[in-house]
Formats: sequence, structure tokens, C-alpha cells
Amino acid sequence: MDNFEDATEPVSPSGRFFNTTVLCAYVFGFLESEVPIEFSQAKYLFEDVFLPVNPHFSSIMVRDEEGEMKWKRVEVKFEDHVKIPTFPENESLELYDQYFDDYVTKILMERTPQDKPLWEIHVIKYPTSNAAGTLIFKLHHALGDGYSLVGALLSCLQRADDPSLPLSFPSRKSSASSSPSKKGFFRLFSSTLFSFFNSISDFGWSIVKSSIVEDDETPIRSGEEGVESLPCVISNISFDLDQVKKIKSKLGVTVNDVITGAIFYGIRLYMQEIDNKAGKANSTGLVMLSTRNIGSYQSIQEMMKADSKSPWGNHISFLHVPIPKLSQASLSNPLEFVWKAQKIIKRKRKSFTVFLIEWLLDMELKLRGHEAVAKHIYGTLRNSSVVVSNLIGPIEPMALANHPVKGLYFTMTGGPESINIAVISYTKTLRITLKTQKGFIDEKKFKFCVVKAFEVISKAAMEIPNKIRG
Repeated sequence: MDNFEDATEPVSPSGRFFNTTVLCAYVFGFLESEVPIEFSQAKYLFEDVFLPVNPHFSSIMVRDEEGEMKWKRVEVKFEDHVKIPTFPENESLELYDQYFDDYVTKILMERTPQDKPLWEIHVIKYPTSNAAGTLIFKLHHALGDGYSLVGALLSCLQRADDPSLPLSFPSRKSSASSSPSKKGFFRLFSSTLFSFFNSISDFGWSIVKSSIVEDDETPIRSGEEGVESLPCVISNISFDLDQVKKIKSKLGVTVNDVITGAIFYGIRLYMQEIDNKAGKANSTGLVMLSTRNIGSYQSIQEMMKADSKSPWGNHISFLHVPIPKLSQASLSNPLEFVWKAQKIIKRKRKSFTVFLIEWLLDMELKLRGHEAVAKHIYGTLRNSSVVVSNLIGPIEPMALANHPVKGLYFTMTGGPESINIAVISYTKTLRITLKTQKGFIDEKKFKFCVVKAFEVISKAAMEIPNKIRG
């Protein structure tokens, strides 16, 4: 019989529904090293850097005598969690790239044992065309959301130029942020009323979309059962962050608007490339959002406080964003995709839908249990075409145990979508990671279409004359 003496902390509700028979989700973080990874550093990384970050990294989920799920502290063995694969020796980076891709495809599909803490570190000591070595952190979503887990990884890292200084992050505020508006009573009332009706409309549509209405089956949505168990492929696109900011300034939008517009435009170009009629199909992007009201990462110590403004755990919601359809206007002026994306997301962000969805999941949990919530989230993912999430990364170059970090990216698994898109910034690079269903999505063509979309949008934006300032 289990000993529950150390099982005192209850598993959070979100921790329970991300670890069910219906939904078993993981966050993968990839750190690319500029220098070969030394195996001698692996045990130090495990014992002195990673494990102390959070007590859940040394715990498993158990059910106590009253049927409640609790975190129980256990002994953590190095060899159970740190995996160092062996690839065939060769001198070809292309072959190492293939070995790396095959290995990643394999670990994306595997589940971690429930009788051990829910994470692994994979040490890839071989070079690829992107890095001299790669560390892969596989973290169960029950441990926390992307914000918590990436924040945990960043807490293990230091500034490469001066470890005594903290990492800094880009501001989330738009460059076009205006001073507080002075609205009259009637204008403020009408704005609030408009936001209220938008919220109710979006919330109602979200419920219908999660339970009844599916997106069309298209070149980006197979509609197959059990997509989450099928092999998938990871590919990456890197954009110059300074160029993205130039486009942002030209169009008077945010960095997220630019990237979302480019992704949506690229998706429609890909769909039309595969099937000429698919450009008019009904397709939805599910945008994952944090419900934390904070602009940057907090220290792990701050996250773990009971009264933290940005607590550890899963604090996420989502927005259904219809992917604009291709038209002659958008083909002749691709900036329409950026402006449409901005308009839709801005309207939805101003509504209370995100918090209403969080409230709904909480109520469903209390009334029907965590399996029902897991089915709700699974249905939401399945009925959409694409899942999009984004995080901000540090401005300065980082190092981990004297290994300079060349690149940083992440992805998520466990959902039934055919395409998952994750975006993160690091120094002067914006990295877009595409996780695509193997054999269904032509990942090379899809990647080409997203790059083409960005280039076309960039060219069109740069042709806009600068405003004459008085």
C-alpha cells in the first residue's frame, strides 16, 4: 500500500486534467549549444540546477485513501531521467540532422512512466546543422503551462556576458500604445456594452465550436481519429526580429500581429497549393493564452508564493480565431492578412471571453470532474485546424553550465491537431516551430509557404512611405 506521509500537496485541477486517459500533454524545450556538450556537466545539471527548481520535479502523482490526487516526494535517479542517445558515427551533418529528427519524432510520441517524476532531459551530444549539441527538456503539462516550464528552464540559465546580471525580456506593450484615453460617459458606456455583447457572442461560439461544429477537413486538418498518437515532424523557421519590428512600425501593429498575419497567410497559401478550393474552407486557429496579468517572467521563488501575481501551474485559456480566407484583395495586398488578424485578435482580447472560458472549465471541473474537462479541451483542439502559442524569450545571449546557448525553441504534444505552431523570441531572432502530422502535412512545402508569406508581407510593408511628421 502507498505511503502517503510525504503526499501532502494536492495536485492542481489543471494538473489532473492534463494527465488523463483522454489527454496526456507535454511541453518540449530545446536548447541549442554553440559548443559540444560535455557529459560531465549532465549530472551537475541534473542534481544542482534542475531538480531544485520545483519540488514537483522530485514528485509523482498518487491517489490517497480518500481518492484525492496528491504530489508525493520520491527518490529521483539520474539514469531514469537523463537520456543520452547513441547515433552512428559519421562526418555528415546531414546524416546527423536525420538521426536527430528521427529521435525527436520518437520521443514526441512516448509517454513518461507514471511511477517516476514526469520529466526527462535528453542530451544530444552530436552536432547538427543548427548546433554543436542540443539539450531537450521533456516536461509533462501536469507540472505547469508553457509560462511556468519555460520560466523554470530560464531560471537554470545565466546571462552569457555577465552571470551576475538578470536576464531581461522585451516589453509586451505595443509601440503604438497611446496615453490613457479620455472618453465621455456615453462613449465609455457604449464601448463597455459593445465589449459585453462581443464577450457573450464569442463565449457562446467557443462553446459551440468546442462541442459541435468542426472545421472542414482540409490539407491542414486530416480529421483522423487519434492524431495525437501518430508520428509527427518538427521543423523550424527563423526570422530576423529587427525586420519584424520594422514591419510592425510601418503597419502600426504589434509583433504578434505581424507573425500571426504571416502564419495565417502562409497557411492559406499552402492550402491553395495542395487543393485550389481549400482557400475558401472554414478553418480556425486556436490561440493559446496565459491568463496571468503580468508582462514578463517572474523568478521561481515568486511563482511559488501563495500570493504570487504570477503563480506556478497551468493558467491558460484559448481563443478561436477564424483564419481569413484568400481573396483577390488579399492576394493583391497581403497586408490585409496582418490587419485582419490584428482586428480579430484585438476585438477578442478586449472581450472577457478568455476569462469566461477559464470560469467554464473551472465550473465543469467542480460539477463533472477532471476527465470531463479533459474531454472538453480535447474536443476544442480536435475541432480546430491549427494550434498557435507564443512566448517571449530573453534579449541577451544565455549560457547553461558554461555552454553558450545558440538557439531556443519549444513545442507541445498530446493534442489531436495536425499542425501545432509555437513561437518564441531569443536575442534578435524569432523562432517559429512547426509540429506537423507526418505523412499528411508536406512540412517542406508548408515551411516554404510560411517563409514566402513573411517575405511578401515584408516587401509590401517596406513599400509604404514613411509618415511625414509635423
